[in-house]
Amino acid sequence: MENQNKKSSRLLWTIIAIVAVVLIAGWCIASAIINPKSVGDVVVKEGVVNVFNFSTTFVLFVVAFLIIALGYLLGSIDIKGVTLGTAGVFLVAILFGFLCTIIPENVPLLNAFLIKDTSHTVVKYLSSPLQNIGLILFVGSVGFIAGPNFFKDLARNFKTYIVLGIVIILSGTLVAVICTLLTPEYGPEFWSGVLSGALTSTPGFSAAVDAADPSLKSIITLGHALAYPFGVVGVVLFVQLLPKLLKVDMDKERELLKIGATEHARDYSKYFKCEPFGFMPFGLAVICGLLLGSITIPLSGEGYNGPCFSLGTTGGVLIMCLVFGHLGHIGKISLEVTEGTKKVLREFGLALFLLGAGFEGGVALVEQIRAFGGAIVAWGFIGGAVMTIVPMFAGFFISKYLMKLPLLNGLGSITGGMTSTPALGTLIHVSKTEDVASAYASTYPIALVLVVLACQLMITLL
Repeated sequence: MENQNKKSSRLLWTIIAIVAVVLIAGWCIASAIINPKSVGDVVVKEGVVNVFNFSTTFVLFVVAFLIIALGYLLGSIDIKGVTLGTAGVFLVAILFGFLCTIIPENVPLLNAFLIKDTSHTVVKYLSSPLQNIGLILFVGSVGFIAGPNFFKDLARNFKTYIVLGIVIILSGTLVAVICTLLTPEYGPEFWSGVLSGALTSTPGFSAAVDAADPSLKSIITLGHALAYPFGVVGVVLFVQLLPKLLKVDMDKERELLKIGATEHARDYSKYFKCEPFGFMPFGLAVICGLLLGSITIPLSGEGYNGPCFSLGTTGGVLIMCLVFGHLGHIGKISLEVTEGTKKVLREFGLALFLLGAGFEGGVALVEQIRAFGGAIVAWGFIGGAVMTIVPMFAGFFISKYLMKLPLLNGLGSITGGMTSTPALGTLIHVSKTEDVASAYASTYPIALVLVVLACQLMITLL
C-alpha cells in the first residue's frame, strides 16, 4: 500500500510538472504568433507594475522562485531512473527568458520584464547577480566538501587528471577545428563560441570575445547561445545514463572510490567557533577566493590591453575553499563548515546558478536566432552537441580502459574536464556520495586554463 501511494504521488507530481511546462511553452508559442516583438525590445521596466502596484523587485523574486519551483517539478520526472534533476531549473529558466522577449506589454506580473532597450543591461542586472551568487555558493561548498581529501587524491592521481583534462579539451577543440574547415563561411569566431558553449565555459567565451574583432562579438555570442543548452543537459544525462548502460554495481563503485581516500575524523571541539553553522569560515574563504580570482595575467606582448587570463570567480573561490577545507583550522580558530550547511549551499547555489544562466541564455538565444536565422542555427546546435558528446566519451575510454580508474573517479573527472557544474550536482545524487567532488575539483582548473587558451588560439591561428 505504501509503495502504491508513493507511485500515485510521483505520477501526480509528474503530471503537474508536464502540464505546467507545456502551458508555459504553449504560451511562448502563442505569444510569438499573436504579438511578435522585434529583437532587443525586452529588458526590465523600472518602477512599478500599474495593475497590481507590485515593485519590480517583488516581481523578480516571485518569478525567480516560480522558475525554481517549476524547474524542480520538471527535474523530478523519472523516466526509467533518469531525471533532469536541478537541470530542470535551467530549461524552465530558458523558457521564461524566451517568454520575456515576446509577451505583450499588458500581461500582469510578467510585463515588469519589458522595456525598450537594446543593450539588455537590466536583464544582465537581474540574472547575473543570481547566477554569480549561485556559482559562488556551489563551488565554495564543493571546495569544502572535497578539501579534506583533495590534496592526497591529487598527489596520487595528478598525472591522470592532467591527461584527462588535456584529452577532453583537445578532443572538443579538434571537433571545433574540423567544423571550421568544413564551414569556412562561418569562421573560427563562430565555432570558438560554439566550443565555449558546448563546454559551458564562460571564461572561454570571454577569451574568444577578447581575441576577436569587436564587430564579430555577435556571432561568437550566437555560437555560445546555441551550444550552451545541450552543453548543460547533455553532461547531466551522460553521468546518469552511462552507469545504467554499463549496469554497474553502485555500491561496489562507491567502495572503489573510497579506497585510499579515507580521512581521520577531525576533532573540531578544541577550536573556537563563532557560530555553529560555519558561515564565517565559508565567507572568509569566498573573500580570499574572489581576491585570488581577480588576479589577471597578460598572455601577450600587448599587456593588459591584449588577451589575459584569470581564475575568475569560479576558479578562485574553488581553490581557496579547497585550501580552507583541507586546513580545517587556523591556529585556534575552527574552519569547519557543517555537513548540513555544505549540502544546502551546494543545492541552492546550483539552482540559483542555473536560474540566472538559463534566463539570460533564453533572452540571448532568441535574440541571436532572430538576428541570424537559417542554416547557421542548425550547424551551431549540431556541432555543439558533437563537441559535448565526443570529449565525454574520449574521457571515459581513456579513464576506464587505459588508466583503469574506477567509474566514479572517471565520471567526476569528466564533469571537471567539461567544466560542468550541474553535472557534478547530478553525479553526487546518482552516486550517493560526495567523494566524487575531489575528482571534479582536480580536473577543473586544468580544463579551465586549456579551454580559455583553445578559444583564443582558434581565432588567432585559424
